[in-house]
Amino acid sequence: MTGCPFHDASPAKEKFRPPKPPGRKSKASGLVKLLVGRSNIFSAMNERLYRGWLGRSNLLIHQAFLVNQPDLVRRVMVERPMEFPKSPVMRRALEGLLGESVFVTNGEQWKRQRRMIDPAFAGGKLRGLFPVMRDCADDMVARVADMADGIPRSIDSEMTHVTADVIFRTLFSTPITQKDAYAVFEAFGRYQQAAPFVSLRSLLGAPSLWPRWFPSKSDQAGKEIRRLLLAFIERRRVEIDEGQAPDDLATAIMTTRDPESGHMFDAVEMLDQVAIFFLAGHETSAAALGWTLYLISKDQEVQDRMRAEAQEVLGDRKPDFSDMKALSFTRDVFREAMRLYPPVPFVIRRASKRERMRNYDVPKGSSLIVSQWFLQRHEKLWDHPDLFDPDRWNTENGRERARDAYIPFSVGARVCPGAGFALQEAALLLSELVRRFKFLPVENYAPTPVMQVTLRAGGGVRVRIEPVEGSSTKAEAHLRTTGETSNGARA
Repeated sequence: MTGCPFHDASPAKEKFRPPKPPGRKSKASGLVKLLVGRSNIFSAMNERLYRGWLGRSNLLIHQAFLVNQPDLVRRVMVERPMEFPKSPVMRRALEGLLGESVFVTNGEQWKRQRRMIDPAFAGGKLRGLFPVMRDCADDMVARVADMADGIPRSIDSEMTHVTADVIFRTLFSTPITQKDAYAVFEAFGRYQQAAPFVSLRSLLGAPSLWPRWFPSKSDQAGKEIRRLLLAFIERRRVEIDEGQAPDDLATAIMTTRDPESGHMFDAVEMLDQVAIFFLAGHETSAAALGWTLYLISKDQEVQDRMRAEAQEVLGDRKPDFSDMKALSFTRDVFREAMRLYPPVPFVIRRASKRERMRNYDVPKGSSLIVSQWFLQRHEKLWDHPDLFDPDRWNTENGRERARDAYIPFSVGARVCPGAGFALQEAALLLSELVRRFKFLPVENYAPTPVMQVTLRAGGGVRVRIEPVEGSSTKAEAHLRTTGETSNGARA
């Protein structure tokens, strides 16, 4: 935003270069990649992918191509998406949690699901959901106040708690309890333990005849999460039948009929769709918010500008839906965090027929990988791609790349329907956090990006938290939430 005091066009300040795993400097066989990638998938990938337009990998008789050239990405994701369906390997990897959800289905099944899901996010739904998000933010502030003691700690569980709370309240009109929030965080941790190996098999295009090496404890964790969600779905079905269901996302999705067939989701289908809303609505957002807090802990000038913007826009009052557009620098900080650490770093598609891409023949059945990780750090596309620079979005290069090389929510027909939801949530939660707390770096700590179900920091994102002088206390946050004073009287 030209002239905005929170955007800095000056190149004088040295920008922070956040951690990036080193790639391989030489070619490697599929087996070597497989073995190396079990510990860190990024270390198994050749570093030339940060500069190249199309990479190829062979695994037995199967070929996989990593697509970095923007016009080829557009061909796969935007122009001909039905000819490049989701990879069946990734589908098998996630079925323990997501079943037959819209994230993994293809063809007519996927089209029917999107016709029934998209209306839930249309029109003015975000405005109507904002008060729910704001209540979750109030509760988050009260919890973080207990953590604001300057001691190094992981922020991941709290980001998981608040984003799970947001999705539970917007889906089911009920807050998630501390017990359930911890159960979800712990179950997701167990579920993701197998994900690095599964994801590498997917990226290398492992044929469907390969055995499904997937630890049983991960399957069990997926079932635990689905059981938790199923209990809410069954309760809501009864409320719908009795005419007492609240007007929230779950009710909207469960009562929407396919405009072509007239059918509604059955119980299993609804569980699958709720599972992906839950994953996309809390796990991806929690990962992105955790990385954002790490980045601003390392760049105090950026954090100070976010705080100044929040204080300028919000003052000491509660946020309103209309305030979110004014938090432009905060949104740019979050966009930059998702550029550097995209929650979903890889999208795997399959060529339904023979293709020609650059100098390669792409056989039918080959895997086509569109990687947000490599595309959004590409050295021939971005200015200083490895630097944390929220101001890049107001440069000519940043604006151009935002159109052709920035896809954290995917792009085309399969773009995430909840993208607007996630951006609104991030602007609200980050502004509420920075105007009350300082996020400080932990000495001698640098997180390692690890590809699990989402891109997380190995061992968790660690920061130190201190209160901002003169900011709201935990008691004041509780007052905003409950309307009670410390002695129990109504405010």
